[in-house]
Amino acid sequence: MHLPSPIASNLALDQPFFSQKSPDLSEANEKYANVNWEELGFSLIPTDYMYMSKCKQGESFSEGEIVPYGDIPISPCAGILNYGQGLFEGLKAYRTEDGRITLFRPDQNAFRMQTGADRLCMTSPSSDQFVQAVKKTVLANKKWVPPPGKGSLYIRPLLIGTGAVLGIASAPEYTFLMYVSPVGNYHTASSGLNLIVDHTYRRAHTGGTGGVKSCTNYSPVVKPLFEAKSSGFSDILFLDAATGRNIEEVSTCNIFITKGNIVSTPPTSGTILPGITRKSISELARDIGYQVQERDVSVEELLEAEEVFCTGTAMVVKAVETVTFHDKKIKYRTGEEALSTKLHLMLTNIQMGIVEDKKSWMVEINGCDE
Repeated sequence: MHLPSPIASNLALDQPFFSQKSPDLSEANEKYANVNWEELGFSLIPTDYMYMSKCKQGESFSEGEIVPYGDIPISPCAGILNYGQGLFEGLKAYRTEDGRITLFRPDQNAFRMQTGADRLCMTSPSSDQFVQAVKKTVLANKKWVPPPGKGSLYIRPLLIGTGAVLGIASAPEYTFLMYVSPVGNYHTASSGLNLIVDHTYRRAHTGGTGGVKSCTNYSPVVKPLFEAKSSGFSDILFLDAATGRNIEEVSTCNIFITKGNIVSTPPTSGTILPGITRKSISELARDIGYQVQERDVSVEELLEAEEVFCTGTAMVVKAVETVTFHDKKIKYRTGEEALSTKLHLMLTNIQMGIVEDKKSWMVEINGCDE
């Protein structure tokens, strides 16, 4: 974030975020932005507009507005900068073959933000305001939604304490903002992930914030993830802090193991983020006859599994090809016969409108109220 002068950083709640006039959203009627859709990765491509709303502690958020994408003024004494009082979400918009633009379960992201806000003593937007803000932001950036099958529009809602607070306390003012970026695959490896089990660092502990999407959960992951990638691994698998014997999460996604007809995943009991893709994949696996168990999963069970895969908004569903544990390197089933391949196809077919959405997971935004 750009840190402006003290004068600029002390904007009153009723002041506009930008001096520009309201954006002319007629530009969004262009079919597509000038992007090489064939080479999309998972990195920021700045788009035209973002959404912003503010409120004081204990009050309701303002209606919010669509403004040009850009830096925001913020006090150097803001709660997010000094104490990390902030949450973020991640969801996607898709363009279907018949031209519709849809969202995947945005109400679940709204609920998760509210849960996180309660944990961090923050004021949160209502579920309706959250979903409407997502719709408005996507519509304003409609030309940035990739063509069918070329990627998706990643949506990043943020709830941050922007009011000045010197002592440790809830910020007196909050900002709810949202920006978007067209994205492709999070991991480029076609065969599967190569994970290493971490023995030094722990991602979360009982009673902490591992179960909510707090901004503070992610920066401590950067160092071990960098070390893992420097050693040739795709990602890192964290163990539980209490015993060091059970698997918990990969850096930014949930993990599943399979053996026979049983699919197991660690429980969301406070140290693991309740992933929306995780929840959806569990339901789809049950639909095709698998028994899904949410329970502690030991490293020993991981090493004896037939298949391992990860789920998350960014990666959707991704097979794990190998796991390295000390001097052991275990290889797992991947490819067309893998359960992860079947579940990935089932979920993406729903998201892309290729099959009927019998679960009412998708929300169409073309008819969003202005």
